[in-house]
Amino acid sequence: MITFKDITKTYPDGTTAVDQFNLTVEKGEFMTLIGPSGCGKTTTMKMINRLIDPSAGTIYINEKPVSDYSIDALRWNIGYVLQQIALFPHMTVQENIQVVPELLKWKKGEKEKRTDELLDMVGLDPSIFKKRYPSELSGGQQQRIGVIRALAADPDIVLMDEPFSALDPISREQLQMDIDKLQKDIKKTIVFVTHDMDEALKMSDRICLMKEGSVVQCGSPEQLMKHPKNDFVEEFIGNRKSAWLTSVQKVMKNDVPAAHDREPENVMTIPATSTIEDAYAIIQSVNQIDFPVVDDNQKTIGIVTRDELLQYFYQQEKEGASVL
Repeated sequence: MITFKDITKTYPDGTTAVDQFNLTVEKGEFMTLIGPSGCGKTTTMKMINRLIDPSAGTIYINEKPVSDYSIDALRWNIGYVLQQIALFPHMTVQENIQVVPELLKWKKGEKEKRTDELLDMVGLDPSIFKKRYPSELSGGQQQRIGVIRALAADPDIVLMDEPFSALDPISREQLQMDIDKLQKDIKKTIVFVTHDMDEALKMSDRICLMKEGSVVQCGSPEQLMKHPKNDFVEEFIGNRKSAWLTSVQKVMKNDVPAAHDREPENVMTIPATSTIEDAYAIIQSVNQIDFPVVDDNQKTIGIVTRDELLQYFYQQEKEGASVL
């Protein structure tokens, strides 16, 4: 979907922000760029929609160089969510959401329907919120509008530049969960920039850890924690491994819905002896919402989801608690 080939960005003062950067982001993938301040992650992301042009190398979208697209066509197919919420203050929520569909000359009925759909997706009642102005919304609500505005014209790609960093911890955590759930429904190709490793581990399909403008290691959250490439990766990840050794039984819900009393043969289950690491590996391998946890006799004793596993891990690391 998006391919960076030998990308370098050097500014007029001689600073090299990105150096021989190579990466492929697959269609429907949630890819996070992370690294120390000044590592080039935001510059890398901004080159996708040509807010910044590379000094050397080529970026491809669907095997076509981004330089071959017209700027308008390129950017209308790429949603963009900023750290600064940047809603237009004198426009209603509805008008903010409809900015790009208006430019694309959608019919009124199409715009109205899309607005209502998107507000429903993030749990904001259209009958209540679409006529409000940004000043009448909380920070978390404003950022939700910023996210769905980026989705309004149904773009193939969404760029998110530290979209939660200005929020309070409770709003940030809730919006992380909302975006994770939303991505399961819409399956956009998302490039996400953050400085927060816990956020990256919680939300990403893959994480690209950068240093001095280059890729140090790229892989799933599990791969980075289980097989760090070098001391830099291990240090950046920190002491998070203990949470992955926790029994999955500490995370599962004990109330088993009647529908799970007898599992169909095609339902993937998780052994009750599994650690969170084991369970996460299983969950990542199949397209399934929830997973029965079964004992040695294959009897369902609980239910767990990927969101619950990552949420538990995230909470433990945030609190600095030992979970062994």
